[in-house]
Amino acid sequence: MDVIMPQLGETVSEGTVSVWHSKIGDAVSTKQPLFDVSSDKVEMEVPAPAEGTLVEICVDAGTTVPVGEVIAIIVREGEVIEAKAAAPVAVKAEAKILRAEAAPARAVSARAANRDARNQDSRGNPLSPAVRRLVAENGLDPAAISGSGANGRIKKKDVLAHLGGWGAKRPAPLAMSGDEDEIIPFSNLRRLTAEHMVRSKATSPHVLQAVEADFAHVARARASVSDAWKKREGFSLTWLPFIAKAVCEAIREFPRVNGAINGDNLIVYRRLNLAIAVDLNFDGLVAPVIRDADQMSLQELARAIRDISDRARGNRLTPEDFTGGTYTISNSGVFGTMITAPIINQPQVAILSTDGITKKPVVIETEDGDNIGIRPVGVLAQSFDHRAIDGAYSAAFLNRVREIIQTKDWAAVLA
Repeated sequence: MDVIMPQLGETVSEGTVSVWHSKIGDAVSTKQPLFDVSSDKVEMEVPAPAEGTLVEICVDAGTTVPVGEVIAIIVREGEVIEAKAAAPVAVKAEAKILRAEAAPARAVSARAANRDARNQDSRGNPLSPAVRRLVAENGLDPAAISGSGANGRIKKKDVLAHLGGWGAKRPAPLAMSGDEDEIIPFSNLRRLTAEHMVRSKATSPHVLQAVEADFAHVARARASVSDAWKKREGFSLTWLPFIAKAVCEAIREFPRVNGAINGDNLIVYRRLNLAIAVDLNFDGLVAPVIRDADQMSLQELARAIRDISDRARGNRLTPEDFTGGTYTISNSGVFGTMITAPIINQPQVAILSTDGITKKPVVIETEDGDNIGIRPVGVLAQSFDHRAIDGAYSAAFLNRVREIIQTKDWAAVLA
């Protein structure tokens, strides 16, 4: 069976094999990671696609290859393979076939690399390039670092946590522009993210529009169920599920923001697959997808957002979690931002930024005249592709999102 480079997002055309967890001849499992892969959208552990024996590694760790390219070969029990210059071989469960007749020199080098003790931790797990660099720069002993990955494998975040615990040596920068300046090389994830952002800005003529929304109704609804919700669900009910629900309802009336450009055509998606941008502890950003979000209740959306956020930060997302997104929400408000101009998540045509919700004095219209009140107010900012829609359409959509947030009986929704 061929192991191929997985698709990690609609616009991702390649991925980088960061590290191999198995070597040629090892038995592999669908429940254990086979290799790590990184792209501009994600860095994750990928399990074997089938139970069997790893008979060939086609690319070395650190190699970037196109999506769909064969990177390894697994032979399942009882499967017959055709080897070069040799008769067909039937693989048995207890046998470890090295397939020397068919393995090129690159497989030998991959095997040697995985056996190099300098690139392994005390458990024999291979170290990723990023981990090896941090260990070398800080003169660390991998045996002293507790790993949070599979089989105790050391991840980058484990090294950083270890450094924070006893004080890191200052890494020697690659170059200095001044005595106190430090140059930090881009990680593979940061480099690919940068390329994706530049490509998006070059592809789409971005326009930003923003509105202020009064979250008083939402605040009252949240307060009425806050304690019971946290006790039942195990996490707090934030502003984001309410915004996501309002967006889903507004898209039904303004479906063109839920689309993509294809040549001279705008594809308007019938399904609403909501991508939620998740910060990975300041080390990168990913946008996993909640499928058919418009079919979910507010409670279901809250659970789904929590689930993908936890799995993203725990490195437990799968390639499928990044495919099929049709509209994206980026939540910078947790950091108290006032307004953010987000970059469109290609090939989508719009993205919404939700910024900080703070108490402000606002004019409240009543039958007896206007009054000043203190209300929780937040900014909703949408970047859109001017090729797909015009400002009036985007503005009408934003206004509808605001109306839903301000007027919907959220207490009844939560009842």
